Amino acid sequence: MAISLKSTKDAALDGIKMRVHGPSGAGKTTLCATTGEPTVIISAESGLLSLRGFDIPVIEVKTLDELYEAYAFVAGEDGQAFSWICLDSISEIAEVVLNYEKKNAKDPRQAYGALAEKMTDLIRAFRDLPGKNVLFLSKQEKMKDEQTGSILYAPSMPGNQLKNGIAYFFDEVLALRVEKDADGNPTRWLQTQRDYNYESKDRSGALEMFEMPDISSVAAKIRGAVTA
Repeated sequence: MAISLKSTKDAALDGIKMRVHGPSGAGKTTLCATTGEPTVIISAESGLLSLRGFDIPVIEVKTLDELYEAYAFVAGEDGQAFSWICLDSISEIAEVVLNYEKKNAKDPRQAYGALAEKMTDLIRAFRDLPGKNVLFLSKQEKMKDEQTGSILYAPSMPGNQLKNGIAYFFDEVLALRVEKDADGNPTRWLQTQRDYNYESKDRSGALEMFEMPDISSVAAKIRGAVTA
């Protein structure tokens, strides 16, 4: 078998794969409108009203079969028209898969095992789409460290097996935060590095601790870092 060598300088040529988690109502869905490039949304949620001022193609998925069809579409010739694929959200998509598996399993434990297997394969498939940028939106969960008592906000997925299995799939994991400024007005930003309370990471090393909630700006910095 012939060995094919690649260069680390080409790290971004296969696209940026980014996971963003945030609480309900933080504006995760609106991030899909900030890519600055042709985007298609694969949606398992009903929160698209926030994008009513935009004209972004949407594929709605309510069943597992529809999810497979959505993947085939973006991976095929028709999908070449889009630079970004936005999955809104993989937490909700996982719930679609779980509901399907619960209806077809005699034991609930089997359903969660099948969920972990199918969602791991699906997320890996979307992540590895060549030349595509993929934005994986996730719900957020609040966890308490039993030893320190500190609170950690992290991406939420049904089933520990699935959550732990995909924890290392992404080079970029950003937390969408909403806080009030000195005047009491809500402000939004993306946290790119982990602290005591928020799960985040930036393997590109190009991002500041806090970035504006604009995917095009974040992507430009990442691309600049890996091509410099």
